Amino acid sequence: MKLGKVVGSVVATRKHDRLVGYKLLMVRQLKPGPEGNLIPAPSGSQFIVAIDLVGAGPGDFVLYASGSSARNAATDSHDSPVDEAIVGIVDQTDFNVSEVA
Repeated sequence: MKLGKVVGSVVATRKHDRLVGYKLLMVRQLKPGPEGNLIPAPSGSQFIVAIDLVGAGPGDFVLYASGSSARNAATDSHDSPVDEAIVGIVDQTDFNVSEVA
């Protein structure tokens, strides 16, 4: 799982049948920062589109799964076109700053 922040939504009026009924959200990946906060991750793909399985919204900090883990969380069918799925809303993070600096 990865940490992220919901920064927006995506509207797709036409989409695969297995995506109908899912809210699509734009998420920015985060990492622990040197001051005990969460900061944007310096990865190549900082923004992803994920299906929302937990009722998240803009501004929420979330846990999201990728690949087959996201597909399995989204549906019992393994042929669903899901690569990222929001599986949790984060209430709090706590980490040792000296371990992540």
